[in-house]
Amino acid sequence: MAEVVSFRPDPSKAHDGALVLRQLSDGVLRLTLNNPPANVLSIAMLETLMGELHKADEDENVRVVIIASTGSVFSAGHDLKELTAHRADADGGVAFFEETFALAADLMLEITRLPKPVIAEIDGLATAAGCQLVASCDLAICTDTATFCTPGVNIGLFCSTPMVAVSRAAHRKQAMEMLLTGETIDASTAKDFGLVNRIVPKQYLMQVVNKYASIIASKSPLTLSIGKQAFYRQLEMPVEEAYGYAAQVMVENMLTADAEEGIGAFLEKRMPEWTGE
Repeated sequence: MAEVVSFRPDPSKAHDGALVLRQLSDGVLRLTLNNPPANVLSIAMLETLMGELHKADEDENVRVVIIASTGSVFSAGHDLKELTAHRADADGGVAFFEETFALAADLMLEITRLPKPVIAEIDGLATAAGCQLVASCDLAICTDTATFCTPGVNIGLFCSTPMVAVSRAAHRKQAMEMLLTGETIDASTAKDFGLVNRIVPKQYLMQVVNKYASIIASKSPLTLSIGKQAFYRQLEMPVEEAYGYAAQVMVENMLTADAEEGIGAFLEKRMPEWTGE
């Protein structure tokens, strides 16, 4: 049974339950966006997800996080009605716009900085900041009917913040294609572009994602944390600097108890027993 989360409930959806459903099993935390039909990333949704990621960071029982959704839309991105309503503010909405986009950026960075792998499970449309959310996750697995787009250009609002994550996940010219045309791409194209890792039939989506999560959760949590941090840091370095940094990370990793245990277990042909040290 999924646990209901009410970090900051959206009053307009109070009768529908919580914005996010939370379920933890065997080291895998499943966070399900629960604000259909569009699962918009309102301030309340952004804060709820941020709160859940903070708790996941502090909970040693969580080894992998899955971000999924209910309904036929993974996420339609920012709540345009919420944003538009604040044009009536004394400052024309400037403060609220700044808060919204800064909070969204903080959430995407939190996913990257979280020492535990995050997997996006997509069944349906991921658009604008919803596509940004997919691109920010470490892995992304979708159904064969999932679709993706960054359509801001169609409404006079270039997807500048989604661009940051999408341009780092997809190939450069393919990212520009999405951003300049605003057109929707199918799952196969998204995989070709580099936005998703794998496409599976709808009926097997959760099964495949859970299998990935279980495999990852069986590894040393310390090793995963070291590796994830190093992966994102070296991406921003020139190649020579990246090799120097990665070599030092390898040395530090070799000195951990889990590396000693893992190598010993491999040589002795037994299963390792991780201590996280």
